[in-house]
Amino acid sequence: MENYIVSARKYRPATFDTVVGQRALTTTLKNAIANHKLAHAYLFCGPRGVGKTTCARIFAKTINCLSPLPDGEACNECESCRAFNEQRSYNIHELDAASNNSVEDIRSLIEQVRVPPQVGKYKVYIIDEVHMLSASAFNAFLKTLEEPPAHAIFILATTEKHKILPTILSRCQIYDFSRISVADIVEHLEHVAASENIEAEPEALNVIAQKADGGMRDALSIFDQVVSFTNGHVAYKSVIENLNVLDYEYYFKLTDCFLQNRVGECLLIFNEVLKKGFDGNHFVTGLTSHFRDLLVGRDEQTLQLLEVGASIRERYRVQAQQCTPQFLYKAMKLSNECDINYRMSRNKRLLVELMLIQIAQLTLPDEDVSGGRSPEQKIKPVFSQAAPQQPNVAPQQPTVAQQPSNVAPATAAPHPAASVQPQAAPQPQASAPVHTSPLPKRTDSGTKIPVMKAGSLGGISIRQMSASKNTSASAATETQQQKQAVAEAQTYQNKPVQKDELDRCWRQFSTTLPIEEKANAQRMMNMHPVLKEDGVTFEVVVDNGLVEKYMSRLAPQIEAYLRENLHNYLLRMTLRVSEAGENLRPYSQVECFQMMSKKNPELLRMKEAFGLELA
Repeated sequence: MENYIVSARKYRPATFDTVVGQRALTTTLKNAIANHKLAHAYLFCGPRGVGKTTCARIFAKTINCLSPLPDGEACNECESCRAFNEQRSYNIHELDAASNNSVEDIRSLIEQVRVPPQVGKYKVYIIDEVHMLSASAFNAFLKTLEEPPAHAIFILATTEKHKILPTILSRCQIYDFSRISVADIVEHLEHVAASENIEAEPEALNVIAQKADGGMRDALSIFDQVVSFTNGHVAYKSVIENLNVLDYEYYFKLTDCFLQNRVGECLLIFNEVLKKGFDGNHFVTGLTSHFRDLLVGRDEQTLQLLEVGASIRERYRVQAQQCTPQFLYKAMKLSNECDINYRMSRNKRLLVELMLIQIAQLTLPDEDVSGGRSPEQKIKPVFSQAAPQQPNVAPQQPTVAQQPSNVAPATAAPHPAASVQPQAAPQPQASAPVHTSPLPKRTDSGTKIPVMKAGSLGGISIRQMSASKNTSASAATETQQQKQAVAEAQTYQNKPVQKDELDRCWRQFSTTLPIEEKANAQRMMNMHPVLKEDGVTFEVVVDNGLVEKYMSRLAPQIEAYLRENLHNYLLRMTLRVSEAGENLRPYSQVECFQMMSKKNPELLRMKEAFGLELA
């Protein structure tokens, strides 16, 4: 029985020209050999199975060839080449650093380096997985690596260059091997299949090349495995079954269902995928890659980026024309979010099914598939036709909805308003003085300050709609009464506002806040309202936009309280966010003393006179 040799060893390259996917590096080495410009140390680094050790062996054989070819290749006919091919050469030494990583092993190597070669010019020492050497072994190797004998050349190979000491790296010529492309792997697999008289479909070889992840050794090992499974006929179906790869067909069918909004079929396809034993995360990542390939397949220039067979590439091109770019962008975003949240989810199947449902609804018009998180989602106003009716009641009067005669007037809280400068316009009542907030009059300033009641949801209530209708019906008969009531309120209610009284009422209001707003009450105690020159407007400076938003919601209650206690219904509050360094507060005793001494320099003199120190 003939001894079987795996393809990775049987078809191992023997010359630089047969090395797959490393054309730049092999050309550099060939030119260095042809021009007799050889370094004393080389470092070959890169992923597994890309040809590092193979190139090191070819390089070692070529530099010892007695009659090299003009293009820099070995002749394979001289005694040195035959000895290397028959694995009996004494000029090439391979050392596995994973098992020979101690200082004693390096010392033994250094002793061997001193002996010159018997046949050929150079002794080549190939140290594989050099990053496995210990720190002591690296230090013992430094001097020899920097100044070796003229006949010694070191070739170090590793998959983890970052683990090697910088002092070693600086003494070597570094060659970075790249991953082998899918096209190069497929071409080499076709050559191997033809040499072995094996029938292989191009789509099957593409799947093997993608599964190898850029490593030729892995690709040849998978190829041998599939050949044994299929008994010499490598078909696409057999490959995906043997390698447990999800078929492209599922993704193409899913995309057709997405475009036609067939949610039920999407869930059934996903259920079939789970029954075949595939993990949900593997399915999601594959679906994301499928959307990416569809986006790439929309343009003829980027179609070549698809690392698939010709027939699969054509299917991508056809289906990509049926998808809009907006659909693909949103689908990739949803599937990527599902991939990110998959590990943290407790109900993983539900997470994937929600993603499928959302993608299936992307082509429906006016659908918010983002669950309300989309910034483009707009909330339509309720009663959009009722709001413009209020300003048309009386152009010279405040825009207020008149309460029916059988409704008691409000005596504590003001009515909501939407303008910035309110005028004294209380509700006309004949039986008792009015103590409600004046409603604003629209001005040309354009500035708006929200003054809704705290906890209000906004919009217009049904009571206000009813009152607006009654006001429109009786506006002609009650206009004169409103004018008379406004004049009486201005004469009776408004009193001059004093700064100390404003501060006192401000602090009293902060004490009326509920216990759950203790932090906000303390914040209000640190604020100081500033009364303007007009005597009815006071400004409050806040730290940031969040505090400004909270205070604007609280503004109706504050104004109502201050108007009631200060007996001035023209009072109004304005808010402003402080600038940098404007609203500084002392947090320690030293800072407090420094701020107080700026206002009263006598404090510094007193401190110096008595020799005081701040604790």
